[in-house]
Amino acid sequence: MVSSIHSNASGDGSHTGEPLPKTEPIWQLEMFARSLKKRQKLNLLLEQIGNVVGKQCLLITNGDNNGALNYHFRSHGGDWTWVENEPDQIPEVETFLGDSVLAGDAESIPAADGSFDVVVSIDVHEHLDDCDSFNRELFRVARPGGMIVVTTPNGGNWRPLTVLKNLVGMTPDKYGHRVVGYTVSQHQSMLREVGLQPTSSGSYSRFFTELIELTINFAYVMVLSKKSKKVRPEGRIAPGSSEELSSMGRQFKLYSRVFPILYAVTRLDGLLFFLTGYAVSVVARRP
Repeated sequence: MVSSIHSNASGDGSHTGEPLPKTEPIWQLEMFARSLKKRQKLNLLLEQIGNVVGKQCLLITNGDNNGALNYHFRSHGGDWTWVENEPDQIPEVETFLGDSVLAGDAESIPAADGSFDVVVSIDVHEHLDDCDSFNRELFRVARPGGMIVVTTPNGGNWRPLTVLKNLVGMTPDKYGHRVVGYTVSQHQSMLREVGLQPTSSGSYSRFFTELIELTINFAYVMVLSKKSKKVRPEGRIAPGSSEELSSMGRQFKLYSRVFPILYAVTRLDGLLFFLTGYAVSVVARRP
């Protein structure tokens, strides 16, 4: 039986998912509070999954995850199990959450058939050469009638900021990606092929958010990490540990000061409501 992270509905702190006591600011939550794109992603996903209290839920990530998303999903309610496909990320996430994180991969999700009412896969597909096996695993671990939600960057090299990314050297491999991403229709087609029924979709990170994110990622990958004594793991576009963040202490303080301005700029995305964002989320059901 898979190991679950329990929500603190009782408030007594007796469950295994109670975070370990902290005597200093929790760096994962500090980073998340100053994240533009991840906050948009979380808001969309929580809206899509709805009320999950009393449900068995699974979150699958593939790197670029320090545990903050897990923390906020757990706070939303539900009985959560965590799977991370990049094993080097697991120890620090486990310490932060106070519970185990299971190691997974594209070929096998470590869970029994029909285990979950809700399965959320965050930015996994773009790391894969072939999505078919992973999508079949999503079908397998979901219960009949269960919900599957997948997110990826939006596909297509023609989008203006995707073109700019390539021009400045921020190609998919810099993010650890095998492809640019997938469109909503591509996801829907792939999910139908394994027997799932797409029901809805959404997107986030429109032009202004994506432009700011690109600037921040470019600065970290191409400039700051090269000056730091800490070696940036391949495919990592933001500090993934307390040590990595500490090595960027001065820069992070500066970013924190200008964050309110950057956040205000991202609000201009509301003027582009008619455009699909640079990241998409597709919801499907297992019949």
